[in-house]
Amino acid sequence: MFSAMKKLSEILNTKQKTFSLELFPPKTAEGYEKLLTTIGALAKLKPDFISCTYGAGGGSREKTLDIVEYIERTHHIPTLAHLTCTLNTKDQIMSILNDIKRRGIQNILALRGDPPTDDPAWQPTDENFRYAYELCAFIKKHFSKDFCIGVAGFPEGHILCPDKAQDALYLKMKIDAGASFVITQLFFDNDDYFKYVARLRTLGVTNPVLPGILPITDYHGAVRFCEKCGTKIPKKLHDIFTPIANDKEAVTKKGIEVCVEQCVALLTHGAPGIHFYPLNKVHPLDVILPRVKEAL
Repeated sequence: MFSAMKKLSEILNTKQKTFSLELFPPKTAEGYEKLLTTIGALAKLKPDFISCTYGAGGGSREKTLDIVEYIERTHHIPTLAHLTCTLNTKDQIMSILNDIKRRGIQNILALRGDPPTDDPAWQPTDENFRYAYELCAFIKKHFSKDFCIGVAGFPEGHILCPDKAQDALYLKMKIDAGASFVITQLFFDNDDYFKYVARLRTLGVTNPVLPGILPITDYHGAVRFCEKCGTKIPKKLHDIFTPIANDKEAVTKKGIEVCVEQCVALLTHGAPGIHFYPLNKVHPLDVILPRVKEAL
């Protein structure tokens, strides 16, 4: 059986700063083959780990695990497989976890997950886990030696829980249930991140909190996505990008500058690393990451 290289807790506890990125499974066979080429190019950037998202209800589960397994086998880069509660019964979750273990994958990002777009009214029953902390506890109980668990954090509060103090308490529940580290939703105001970390530290959470960063290459797309997930775009960024929003080249160039500045500021003020959301693209991460490292 293939054995994964490292649990992420080992990496996060030994490296002063980590750099990682997230991918998502394409919907077509052609897109899948293209992603494998993209992974080869991203591997040259030497990320500390790569995560892969998981479709609601398991629609992309096999692809997610295939991609994660491919990255570790072919490129020998530690990986993080997303796993959601949504639509999966507890028995199905057990089956999925056994599959993940069989593949030699050792790191899981435990998520509640959103209802599927074709069934937005879906609600969990007694056969499902309702919250990510329950999934964390289940993994910890049955696979304590097999997996390192990560969870999501929300510097601006979750869209369903705008009370930031309460949201921090929910995060602590996930840590207490067995999670080792946190990756945040994207944000553009670093103050939101540092205030979030301070709230967690006050609650006794000492685990690494990796900031999630989106390089802006399509401003209109970024605005739409942020509206959907409840992330605000500061006026400063609106003022920068609105005049050039229809010029893709100009947006990408300015997006590189803004992203490098944000990442360097985060790292120099204590963030333990950066987790990028490059949207399955090599550029501009191939420019951003070297610049960030050079600036430190």
